[in-house]
Amino acid sequence: MVLSRGWSLFLVGVGVWTWVIWPRFAVAIWNDPRAWSAGTVGEGSPTSFLWVHALLIAASLAIGTTVGVLGIRGWLAARRPTA
Repeated sequence: MVLSRGWSLFLVGVGVWTWVIWPRFAVAIWNDPRAWSAGTVGEGSPTSFLWVHALLIAASLAIGTTVGVLGIRGWLAARRPTA
């Protein structure tokens, strides 16, 4: 299957968007007092709030990376001449 250039660019955009948004969200979660058992950022042990969000962020970055790579591969395949 060959993606059109438009869909390929869309997938690349989704991949870039993922890498723009999720790291900022990770910083916000890290700095949230609910993420730490002591209620102070960086003190005490990580709570399930932090672990659940860390898993969500990791999965989203993995999916976004995969989608972006598929978009790049689709773009490159659309540029190749057909035989």
